Amino acid sequence: MRKIVFFIGWLTTLAHAGVKIDHWVAPSGARVYFVETHALPILDVAIDFTAGTAYDPMGKAGLAGLTRGLLDAGAGALDEETIAEQLVNLGAQLSGTTDHDRAGLSLRTLATTREKEAALILLRTVLSQPNFPDSVLTREKARMIAALQESDTRPDAIAAKRFSQEIYPNHPYGRTTTVASMGSLTRDDLLTFHRTRYRANRAVVALIGDVTRAEAERIAQFLTESLPTGEANDDLPPVQMPVKHTVNIAHPAAQSHIHIGMPAISRLDPDYYALLVGNYTLGGGGFVSRLVSEVREKRGYAYSVYSYFSPRRFEGPFQIGLQTKREQAAEAIKLVESVLTDFVKTGPTAKELAAAQKNLINGQSLRIDSNAKLLGYLSAIGFYGLPLTYLDDFPAKIKAVTVDQVRAAFVRQVKPEHRVTVVVATDE
Repeated sequence: MRKIVFFIGWLTTLAHAGVKIDHWVAPSGARVYFVETHALPILDVAIDFTAGTAYDPMGKAGLAGLTRGLLDAGAGALDEETIAEQLVNLGAQLSGTTDHDRAGLSLRTLATTREKEAALILLRTVLSQPNFPDSVLTREKARMIAALQESDTRPDAIAAKRFSQEIYPNHPYGRTTTVASMGSLTRDDLLTFHRTRYRANRAVVALIGDVTRAEAERIAQFLTESLPTGEANDDLPPVQMPVKHTVNIAHPAAQSHIHIGMPAISRLDPDYYALLVGNYTLGGGGFVSRLVSEVREKRGYAYSVYSYFSPRRFEGPFQIGLQTKREQAAEAIKLVESVLTDFVKTGPTAKELAAAQKNLINGQSLRIDSNAKLLGYLSAIGFYGLPLTYLDDFPAKIKAVTVDQVRAAFVRQVKPEHRVTVVVATDE
């Protein structure tokens, strides 16, 4: 359910009205997106790169995440303890994220001159001069290998990994980190990945907070000017749609873990809004969704059942997920397929459409209540090349969706001949 909350929150919060976004290209080549607000004496900064897991070299799955994770494990003349101590002394927070498409760092600092300048110097050092110390690398590899070995025994983790591999059999989106791939990573691998992927002219810098436009320009250039420049190959091979099939995996768990879906849309696909509105009715709207009504409320097959689209730079997945008693897994799958087939054929009712639109639009203000949250959405706008007016346009785009548009979008994007089903812990 966390994925559903994230997906709905990520999309609907982008509709926050009245946000003025400035955009420019820094002398370093970095693309900069800035929101000026003086309500709080705080500055939030995020820097993203096309350095997600899809760009792990063949046989080196896990490299992107490990590289990003060890940026603050030692940089320049600072070791990891010194970096942590400086952050505490400054009252600053440094964090990072890695997904399939991107990786980067985020900083929250007080906007007072002393704290801000010191925190920005620290961020620049961590970003541009990571040491990837051998001792820390050895420690973190061992920790991650242990985590992988443990996750490889859990039915939920097994199902998630196998589902990704099955819907992306010949694409980097389908690669998953293994004990072997993690064990193969070296310090030279991390240095090369950082030098290749963390380039100034490929950076997306997002800033929001208590600074002026002129200050924001200086900060963006300061943070990126010491990074290497040059072109990086950001292309990925085309996504090949899978042929419909089912994978059954033996496991002693009492409940079957079921994933059903396929690759669907990229972030800039014109069907985006229609699919978002339609999915609310199908399985993204919690207790008001059809899947919950049919699978949980009427039959009691599952406590939780959901659906979501996760658009990426290239075709991201559409997925339905549930857990059910293994002896009723076949019947639960048959019911889910029936609900999905019916929805693709008919779309939502007029009443369901209006309810979905109302919820998505009215929930906007509740989902943006801090600069830190808005920073993530600002980064997404920059990284995916969305219009600067995207936040303000969102309500009208949602309101304009029709039943026919939802039905047509699902027909185009959710074709039964590409539907993959993965079941872990089954009697089949």
